[in-house]
Amino acid sequence: MATKIIIDTDPGQDDAVALLLALASPDELELLGIVTVAGNVGLAQNSRNALKIVELSGKINTKVYAGCDRPIRRVPVTAEHVHGQSGLDGPNLPDAKITLQDMHGVDFIVQTLQNAAPGEITICALGPLTNIAMALVRAPEIAPKIKQIVLMGGGYFEGGNITPTAEFNIYVDPEAADVVVHCGAPIVMIPLDVTHQALATKERLANFADLGNKTGTAIHQMLTFSERFDLEKYQWQGAPLHDPCVIAYLLDPDMFTGRLINVEIEVDSELTRGMTVADFWGVTDRNPNVTYMRHIDADAYYAMLTDRLVRLP
Repeated sequence: MATKIIIDTDPGQDDAVALLLALASPDELELLGIVTVAGNVGLAQNSRNALKIVELSGKINTKVYAGCDRPIRRVPVTAEHVHGQSGLDGPNLPDAKITLQDMHGVDFIVQTLQNAAPGEITICALGPLTNIAMALVRAPEIAPKIKQIVLMGGGYFEGGNITPTAEFNIYVDPEAADVVVHCGAPIVMIPLDVTHQALATKERLANFADLGNKTGTAIHQMLTFSERFDLEKYQWQGAPLHDPCVIAYLLDPDMFTGRLINVEIEVDSELTRGMTVADFWGVTDRNPNVTYMRHIDADAYYAMLTDRLVRLP
């Protein structure tokens, strides 16, 4: 039976690939809805991007909800310097004909979980955690209904990508991340420590272009645009492909290795704001609250992506 999921996202080229991977895997994943959040760019543009990606996939009955347009208490931070002014620069995707649902994204998360059986629904978090935290604060009784929250965020061994110590998704709304990691639901964190092992080399990018469908062409154009920033910064042979790791974990968790540890979020210091303090070696007596992934089989990851995405238009 397919796992029921909600995807919370701020598309983003890598978010787009994650959405497409989920939409290409209906036998394993039943996507109940997509909720957008302010992050890579502003909420309105992220919502337009989500609608465009749904139309690209051909799965036009997928429902998209707009969530929070700013962090809980912080000034919004965006990443046009990476993703372009549209947040999805690269392909020239047409404006979507489908439209957003009227319900607020946080209401959708709360109501869907309230109506679910315990442990029935997995939340896939690809952006800042504002919507999920707001849902948990407003209706804390939903936490036991969550099967798990699988999130792309954080970094410890690799440091940060927006500051020396903080990964972007956590940095944007550290208070939200703090709420989520202490909500009591099972948490799986896929940090930069993992995604920096999953590089979109020229050969892997070429495989997307060779899929022979509109989806593959669009992905190649997206990632060719967004990689320029990381290639210049890291001087690697490819750029990390972060967010699809969340969906890949649901499809094949054996692709990843990690351990259950304590993770705390720094919310007070401006120097280390948004740092994920990962007690990977168990040097404190703090209770473990996060299954923290450390390694990925990158070849298997990219093989999965091409195998699944060729199924789309």
